Amino acid sequence: MRDMILLIEPVIPRLRRYARVLLRDRAAADDLVQDCLERAVGRWHQRRGQGDPRTWMFAILHNLAMNQLRQRARRGTAVALDEASEAALARPAEQEAGLHQRDILASLDRLTDEQRAVILLVTIEEMSYADAAETLGVPVGTVMSRLSRARARLREALSGEAAPVMHLRSVK
Repeated sequence: MRDMILLIEPVIPRLRRYARVLLRDRAAADDLVQDCLERAVGRWHQRRGQGDPRTWMFAILHNLAMNQLRQRARRGTAVALDEASEAALARPAEQEAGLHQRDILASLDRLTDEQRAVILLVTIEEMSYADAAETLGVPVGTVMSRLSRARARLREALSGEAAPVMHLRSVK
């Protein structure tokens, strides 16, 4: 049990960061990490390999988050005005850094779920392509192509310029 705690504990801050970026809600992200940790501890004997459990735990968190996002999309969100906190109703300051951050988050939101997950795992969580592929359950080549497309779309969105259009012609 002690060995398990020593392996899981250092991963928790990274899981929280990844969950917060995916869900954009601190409380929901903390709940998601809690669910992830419950599953990891309860199914510790099922993990493959005895090394670093980071990719396995990120895979659990990612799958739980995708399920939650799908459910949220089907249901929609509704909060009574009386139950909403003042912080949820307040407008954030609109300084330049806040605007830039908002542009980046908006650009991330416009990516597909698959592209967003890959770019977050590789760039923010500093996972290798192989670890990201294992986490997402896809081949390494798929990770590389999703990452390339995601970076191109972010670059395009943040620069405000359209990507060059390539015209194909048929050769007979």
